[in-house]
Amino acid sequence: MMRTRATLLVAAVAALALSACGTTEDPAASPTASEGASSGPITVTDSRGKAVTLKAPATKVVALEWAEVETLVALGVMPVGAADTKGYATWSRAAKLDASVKDVGTRSEPSVDAIVALQPELVVMEAERGATLVDQLEKYVPVLVTKGSDAKDNLGRMRSDVTMIAQATGKAGEGEKLLADFDAAIADGKKKIADAGAAGKQFTVADGWKDGSNITVRMFGQGAFVSQIGIQLGLKNAWTGKVDEMWGLGQTDVEGLTVLKGQDLTFFYNASDGDDVFKQGLSGNAIWKSLPFVQQNKLHRLSDGMWTFGGPLSGKQYIDEFVKVYTA
Repeated sequence: MMRTRATLLVAAVAALALSACGTTEDPAASPTASEGASSGPITVTDSRGKAVTLKAPATKVVALEWAEVETLVALGVMPVGAADTKGYATWSRAAKLDASVKDVGTRSEPSVDAIVALQPELVVMEAERGATLVDQLEKYVPVLVTKGSDAKDNLGRMRSDVTMIAQATGKAGEGEKLLADFDAAIADGKKKIADAGAAGKQFTVADGWKDGSNITVRMFGQGAFVSQIGIQLGLKNAWTGKVDEMWGLGQTDVEGLTVLKGQDLTFFYNASDGDDVFKQGLSGNAIWKSLPFVQQNKLHRLSDGMWTFGGPLSGKQYIDEFVKVYTA
């Protein structure tokens, strides 16, 4: 299973308190772009506060994180290169890549040489990858740095990132429609859940992996992207354990799940790579079998290929999944 987020989380999670989460439906402060620049020079201010100037809206783009890959495809801009295209095909299926898209290495260690060889007009990457990589790339190509995640307001952050990428690629109108469609899906899903009498019911989202005989569970706290979607739909995230401030992710074990005592709680989990540690790895665990959501068969494996750190199209997949479960 792809565990990049977990690697970043392990060292910090013990010292981090649960951050306050924002669930505003209003767009965050948008990046600025020069007006009337649909074919000429364009300037976009990225998450660093840096003005990135392009000779024209970028059409040849390399993306180094899957949310940015998804966003580009959703806007009608097929990237010329992307990080870990095989992993993307497994974990993020909301926006499929063409076979022509070149793999430029892993998300944690992309190849600068492979990126430069594609002669892109723009590289889009998340801030967490660090200044060193940005400095290396900016010797050859403009780099647009998105925020990637913010547990204080992940939906507002998503809007800002989408708007930024849309402006840089000359797809402002398409970006507005993408976000408007997401808003409409939230509103429709919220109504369906309320009409089914499920408003206020509890949920948790998790994934997990096995290390020897130990099962590690990664929990998605209040400010995680997928959690914010559930909350906007009128549901309640039952996980209140410690999480990091960027991704809203926490880490626990089977014993730690005993705090989830709600009788109306559904436990959603992701196992897109086929490694189902919850049903397979914990089938004989007495603590696991004692949990209310296990006893009541409210354990829901999410459909494969739903990226928990994605953009509007992944978000709509999660909306559909929540609605399907709570209106059944």
